[in-house]
Order: sequence, then structure tokens, then C-alpha cells
Amino acid sequence: MHSRRLTRPARRRRSALLAAATGLLLTGIAACSPQPADSADASLTALPRSTPQNLTRYYDQTLKWRECGAPGFECATLKAPLDYDKPGAGDIDLAVSRKKATGPGKRLGSLLVNPGGPGGSAVGYLQSYAGIGYPERIRARYDMVAVDPRGVARSEPVTCLSGRAMDRYTQTDITPDDAAERTDLSKSFQDFAQGCATHDRTSRDVLPHVSTVEAARDMDLVRAAVGDEKLNYVGASYGTFLGATYAGLYPERVGRLVLDGAMDPSLSARELNMQQTAGFETAFQSFAKDCVERSDCPLGKGTPAQAGERLKKFFTDLDAKPLAAGDPDGRKLGESLATTGVIAAMYDEGAWPQLREALTAALDKKDGAGLLALSDSYYERDPDGSYTNLMFANAAVNCLDAPPAFTSPAEVEKSLPDFEKASPVFGAGLAWASLNCAYWPVQPTGAPQRITAKGAAPIVVVGTTRDPATPYPWAKSLASQLSSGRLLTYDGDGHTAYGRGSTCIDGAIDHYLLTGTPPKDGKRC
Repeated sequence: MHSRRLTRPARRRRSALLAAATGLLLTGIAACSPQPADSADASLTALPRSTPQNLTRYYDQTLKWRECGAPGFECATLKAPLDYDKPGAGDIDLAVSRKKATGPGKRLGSLLVNPGGPGGSAVGYLQSYAGIGYPERIRARYDMVAVDPRGVARSEPVTCLSGRAMDRYTQTDITPDDAAERTDLSKSFQDFAQGCATHDRTSRDVLPHVSTVEAARDMDLVRAAVGDEKLNYVGASYGTFLGATYAGLYPERVGRLVLDGAMDPSLSARELNMQQTAGFETAFQSFAKDCVERSDCPLGKGTPAQAGERLKKFFTDLDAKPLAAGDPDGRKLGESLATTGVIAAMYDEGAWPQLREALTAALDKKDGAGLLALSDSYYERDPDGSYTNLMFANAAVNCLDAPPAFTSPAEVEKSLPDFEKASPVFGAGLAWASLNCAYWPVQPTGAPQRITAKGAAPIVVVGTTRDPATPYPWAKSLASQLSSGRLLTYDGDGHTAYGRGSTCIDGAIDHYLLTGTPPKDGKRC
């Protein structure tokens, strides 16, 4: 079962597959009156330039660095107010990591990175990929820095379900056929939400304070703590929403910002979910077009549309009769896990061979192990049956950031034809998955709003034409909203563009990070 909506950076390695996300919307500002959700002209309001006196002690922190992880990495703990409206009511500890600039060349400051989600560990991403895999010339000039957002991974993580309970949740039938199955699905969402509210004290205390606005304000504390006057940042997927929110709050503190695989903060949850459903269909059609031209395509010959019909029939058959998957915990491959496995492979065309192999095994040999492995990688389920807090933080942030896409099963049923039109293969499942926030125990604090960030330095917004999780129109929209937005387009498949093999994209972004000169608006690679 998906946690409402799915965004994350491409899987180049396990630790970089960091974030399934649900529908992502712009939250209101804790220090200001939130704009109305139905106002097309509502826009995020910048915070005052001067630091409020009651936040001085947070901005004056000195980080105590210690060695951690692989050689060259350091870690520290940053304190932030749990509630920015009531900074005296308690703190939250945020995990920060860095790898100092290696030289040669003049140090340009710090480069903060976030891999997406919400729920992806930025510290994990830094230590396993960005701090060693970003271009050497970038790492030579910048201290590479990451902070796990509040409620995520090492920063007082939200926890909701045990491993076994999460297994049951992910196997719940996501395309209910009758009233009893609709009741079961609703109950699974209710149990998940209740688990988040009651699992432990940390979750209960943190749950009302994990919004994207609060995480963006935390990033400004990081900026101050590392001694930078302006924030330099690369955010992928949900990280673009986080970065754009920062720019809207602190436009005068924007340094060099790259927003890769961009979100559109002006859309409602239902609009985002519908458009992303279409995005996954676009990605699947690209996969299917490639597949049917191969002699070993498990979906047969013919057109991509016919391949889609065969895949949908496969899902329907699994709904009636799950496949054995060789799982030591006894799980079988049902429709929900199989759908997740296929969707996981849509994020990166490099995973297409693995998907073909997994589908071949399932269709020809009745062996669901390959698709189950893809699903487990998506959910970040470890071989011992435990899960990271990815999906817990994912729901916690998104359900706080915006009103739910649907508030009842009846609303979902009315929208099913539209979702199935957007994606004959995935539409029904993604429509029902959008119901999860309807039962959330904390009321949302945000609403969809435009972000203009008037007065900010040039911000590079990157969109991939056949991106499944953040459809290309979102990048075009965000770039047009930002007063200083510069659209950079990658004509290709997969989710996000930077570091995925395009010398054109990588060269344009590297040049911007090193010189401050953005690519020409509308540049296409």
C-alpha cells in the first residue's frame, strides 16, 4: 500500500532511494496567519529579516562536531524550538552532518543537501552518496552539509507501527471490490494514524510540529550555525518543496538553490495526486514501449497500451490469488505489493531490466520474490522485517502540510473514473491510497499556496519530461511562480536529473553552484 503519494530521488544505490512521499502541499506559516486554501492568489509570506529576540539562543548556537560514519564525516546536534510560536515550551534535537571542503580552490561555504521524501534521511544521503558521489569540483569548494528534518531518521523520528503491523498495512487490498474491503482499507488507515499518535512519547510530542515550514525554519538555523550568510542548497523531489519554502520565508538569504524534480506548491492535494497518477502512467508507457520491442518482454508484443492491459490483468489475478515469494516471514505477493514493486522501478530507467526479470519470474514461474524485493526496497524494509521511519515521517509531514485529498471512501469512489482515466494501470490504487490523511490525528496547518520569493537570487528549477513522481508541468509551474526562477529541462526518463548521466544537466548545475551564474531560463538538455 502506498502512503498517499510517491516522490523520491532515483535509486542509484539503496541509500539514495530515500523517500516515498505522499501528496505534498505548502504549509501555512507558524508565525503568520495562513492564507486561505481556496485562494488562487495566496502566496507564502516572507518572515521578518531580523531574528526575533525569543529565537536568539537558537541562532547563536555553536555546533560541537565529532567524527562519525565514514572517514571525513562529522556529526553534531542542533537544537530547535519544538514550536516556533512557543520557543520556551521545549526543544527538538536535530541531527546534522558535514564533510569539509577538500580543496583545491577557495571555499565557497556550505552546500546543504536533501534527498526528498518527506521522510528521507538527509544525513544518510550525505554520508552514502552526496558527500562522496557529488562531482569532485563541487566537494572541493563546499562543505557538504545535511540535516535530518524533524521527525525523520536521527532527528527525533516519528514511529507508528511495529514491523509485523507494517507488513499487514502494506499488504492491505488497495483496490477494494466491495463494502467489506472498503471498511478494511479505511480501518488500516485509521490504525496507522492511531499508531503514530500513540506509539511513543516522541511521536506524540513531535507529530504536531513536523511541517515543511518548520523544517525550512530549521534549515535557517543550520545556515547560521555553519556560519553562512546565505543558504546554498540542492534539493531533490520533496526537497524542492522544502527549498522553495525556505526561499519564500527568507528570500534575502537565498544563495545558490537547485530544485531538482520540482513540486508545484500551488496545487491542492487532489490535483497533485491526480497529476502524479498521470505521471506514473507516462513513465509506465515509456517502459512498456521499450519492453514490447524486446524479445524477452514479459508483457508480450504489441502496443504499450496492450502491455498495460496485461499488467492490469496480472494485478487483478494477484488480488484473487497471491503468489508465493519465498519470504521467511510468510508474506505472499498480492496486488498491493506487486503494484508497489512496479512503481518502484518507474523512478529510474536503470531499474527496468530488474523489473522485466521480476515480472518474467512472476508471470512465467509464479515466483513473486523479485517484485517483493522491489517493494521492500521502496518501503525501506530490512531483511529482519524492520522498517526505517520513512513511511511514518512521510505521512506525518504530508498530513500536516495540507488538507487531505479525500475525507471519505465515498469521495474516492466518485473520483475513481478520473483517476482511472489518468492511469488505467495505477489509477484505482493511487486514488484509494490518497485517503490516508482523512483519518490523521492532527489537524493540518497548511494549505496550497504560490511561492514567489520576491527578491531572491536566481533559483534553478529542474524538470524531467517523463518524470513519474514529479511531473514536468510542476517544474514549469514552480519556475514561473518564483520571481527569480530559471527552468532547466532534461528530456528523459526517471525521477530527477542531476547526477543521472546527462553531462548537459550536470555541467549547467555545476557551473551555477561554482560561479553563481544560472543557466539561461528555458535551457533544454
